[in-house]
Order: sequence, then C-alpha cells, then structure tokens
Amino acid sequence: MPHVPLTDLPDHRAQAAPSYPEIDAAARQAGLAVCGALHPARQPVKALAGGTLVLLGTAGAFWPVFKTSPEHKDGAPHPVDRWSERVVGALAEDLGGKAHFPFGGPPYTPFVNWALASGRFFTSPSQMMVHDLAGMLISLRGALHFEQEIDIPPPPLAESPCRSCPFRPCLSACPAGALADGGPYNLAACHDYLDTPDGGGCMTGGCLARRACPLSRNAGRDPQQTAHHMRHFHPR
Repeated sequence: MPHVPLTDLPDHRAQAAPSYPEIDAAARQAGLAVCGALHPARQPVKALAGGTLVLLGTAGAFWPVFKTSPEHKDGAPHPVDRWSERVVGALAEDLGGKAHFPFGGPPYTPFVNWALASGRFFTSPSQMMVHDLAGMLISLRGALHFEQEIDIPPPPLAESPCRSCPFRPCLSACPAGALADGGPYNLAACHDYLDTPDGGGCMTGGCLARRACPLSRNAGRDPQQTAHHMRHFHPR
C-alpha cells in the first residue's frame, strides 16, 4: 500500500526542519499530542547528542482515532504499539525526522530519561511519573528526533506540581497499599490485589493512585483506553 501523508504540510526532507507549530499540528491530526520537547545539546540525555527531540503521547483525541484503525480491528497482538509504529513512523517520514519508540526491547530506548529531561515530566512522591498537564495518566507512544535545533516553547512549570500538592493522594489512594513515599513500588501487592474481586474497579477504571492525581482529570482519557492498558499490565 503506498504511503499516504498524514498532513498536507510540505515535504521537509529536502528543506528546512518543520517548525514546532507544524509538528504539533501534524501530531494532533494523527490523534497524538506533543507532551514535551528538548534540545539534547543543551539538556544532555541518553542516546542523543544534538538536534531536537519531540515526545508524543495520547490525549483525548487518541482513542476515537485508534478505534477506527486496522490495528484495533484485526485482533492481532499489541494493537496500540503497532498503531504507534505506523503513525509515528509516518509522521517521521512526512516531517523529516527519525522515529523512536518506548517498546520493542530489550534494549529499550531511554524514554523515562528523555521525559524527565524535557522539564514537563516529574517523579511523584510515589515514584511514578507525573506530567504537567496529564498528571499520572501518561501514555507515551513515540518520539521524533530532528537533526536541526527547532525553536520549542519552555516548560510551563518551573518545578514539579507535586511540590504544591497538599494531600498527595497518589500515596493514599492505592487500596493494595502498594505505593509509599519515595518507593519502592510493591508490584507483587498490586498484582495480588488485581486478582481479587475488589480489584475489578482498577481493572476497568484504571489505577486508583494514578486517577487520584488532581492533574489526571486533564488527560481526557477514555475509560476504554484505560481498561485496555490494565488488561496488558495484568493479563487474566
């Protein structure tokens, strides 16, 4: 099947790099959102030395787009990852960048390192990452790396939103008691709880600790997407 461009933007492969607004618009049209960006030469990260890195994740538009995709309908394993490879790969081709993905290892691409370096992701008291807009309902689907340095907006927050969170519900909301201030995360306790009838609410509605973060309400997460992720985190 011939590649059909995701956007009607000009072909940048033989031209200057796209602007940040062009990248943002193309990502949105594809059902994704720019969750962060950085210049590795100024903010050192693993595996990259220069250029511009743009992190792509899901927002409210993702699930309706994904549900119409062939990956959702074909019944084959890992539909979201396969969708991400196709869509982020097409964005990279259209915009003249290189696609990277947080899956497919080991070895794995250092997405946590990249996210924290962007200034838009932080480590919460429970040690789970929190995003300045989406809270703890984070789903990074890929990244685009451009050889050129592109002007990018500064992070909107000067420090972690957790510093001004008075109640830290991410620590108290877990019914399994699997989370503690500063960690470690008791993965076994989490899975044991999900095997019980009481764990059904987490399986269908998502991790209570992640949902308890005040910023998570901004994620626009479709409950079906959350249930999908939970089924893959804890297969039954």
